[in-house]
Amino acid sequence: MTVTSFHQARPKQPLSGHVNVLIVGAGISGIGLGHHLVTKQPGKTFAIVDGREAIGGTWDLFRYPGIRSDSDLHTFGYEFKPWTSDNAIADAHEIIDYLHEVISEDGLARRIYLQHKVIGADFDSGTAQWRVTVETGGEQTVVTCDWLFSAAGYYDYAGGYRPEFEGESEFAGVIVHPQQWPEDLDYRGKKVVVIGSGATAVTLIPAMADDTAHITMLQRSPSYVMPLPRKDPIANSLRKALPEKLAYRITRKLNVGRQRLIYGASQKYPKQVRRIIRALNVKALPEGYDVDTHFNPTYNPWDQRMCAVPDSDLFKAISAGKASVVTDRIARFTKTGILLESGKEIEADIIVTATGLKLQAFGGIQLTIDGQSVDLHDSLAYKSFMLSGLPNFAFAIGYTNSSWTLKVDLVCEHLCRMLAYMDQHGYTTVVPVVDDPTIPRRPLLDFPAGYILRALDDFPQQGTTGPWTVEMDYKSDHERLRKGPVDNAALRFSTVAPVTAKPDFATA
Repeated sequence: MTVTSFHQARPKQPLSGHVNVLIVGAGISGIGLGHHLVTKQPGKTFAIVDGREAIGGTWDLFRYPGIRSDSDLHTFGYEFKPWTSDNAIADAHEIIDYLHEVISEDGLARRIYLQHKVIGADFDSGTAQWRVTVETGGEQTVVTCDWLFSAAGYYDYAGGYRPEFEGESEFAGVIVHPQQWPEDLDYRGKKVVVIGSGATAVTLIPAMADDTAHITMLQRSPSYVMPLPRKDPIANSLRKALPEKLAYRITRKLNVGRQRLIYGASQKYPKQVRRIIRALNVKALPEGYDVDTHFNPTYNPWDQRMCAVPDSDLFKAISAGKASVVTDRIARFTKTGILLESGKEIEADIIVTATGLKLQAFGGIQLTIDGQSVDLHDSLAYKSFMLSGLPNFAFAIGYTNSSWTLKVDLVCEHLCRMLAYMDQHGYTTVVPVVDDPTIPRRPLLDFPAGYILRALDDFPQQGTTGPWTVEMDYKSDHERLRKGPVDNAALRFSTVAPVTAKPDFATA
């Protein structure tokens, strides 16, 4: 499905009435649940709403040069939909095309309502329904649903993390944040400094290097950077020799195993893995390059997410003299660039502040129950997809140490099993309940990255035992979400008299 045919097929009128499931977010998670509902719960009505004007979430929001995945698409893609491109590390436009194919194959276009921003949602215990306030076209309307599903991820689409630097007003050039990349930014022949050392920075540098006079990655401290092949030779060979679905299934299983092996080895043998990564960096960089200053982090491998560089593109740009890395602290901005604490000044015409994300829980939706505000931080995550005390509410947040969609597939499948179980037993409401208030608590995202640490108090938490843990391991989640039972002692099921759905949207 092309973008044009998608817009022709999607609804022209605002969403109204009632649906069984309302999905908030038309990115990879929301579209994934759409597929599972169509195939596993064909009798359910549902709609997908998104505050933006296009589908794709992350992959449409970010428009900076080189935007691409940092996981292979054989695991970042859906389990149900083979990835058939030669590129395992894919550009954003390839991922958007893939999502449009899913929309076309499952007939999802008629269920997707863009420029529909969810402001708040109140669960009415008397009717066992969510009353959801949606803003579209400058007006607010209320729709109802039996289940509310957040596919909004965990960061703020309105803007990224942007610290203030002394002397910014003196800088005569242009300052840009990657999340608000100007379409008309001309960096040809310019001196560019990218502040940051994460995935965005290592993507931007090689993508811009050929066109700039010179581009510098300015980092306060280094990250782990791993070279990976853009094309997976095993996957592409299997696709030529075997049926498409079988080749994809084998590749996916191999790559999941490889991810788990690397992560497990990093946790168990951090010194050895550090040496391996350093050796790969030394091999990819010019002889005598100061690897220990610029590519040797103080933390252990996978204590934070590693940065992938396809076909060593970052290292090639450095080796060619088109890009450089400076590891230092910023003293202040000047009229012509950035003054460092070491006394060195880097000249710049453009400064890119790749300083990270700003997190936001569930798209910033204000959740209430019978008009009473919900304290998200007081809630515990149940099996990584529901929250204690919140009836008929589910969410999808992927892995921080592996491909996001691996977890999303399992969550969507488990939710469909939950819906079937409730229908079978005549239940209208389910809510997780923490029976032991003394259970030790940990952050929902127990990962020491700066963008996560800044927002811990705004997010739910997890427990340390039972269904209250948030697993970052595909095998564990496979057992719990795919093979494990839907019913659990922590769940409270109940029934209220059913409310007749409004007919104006009953067929969605």
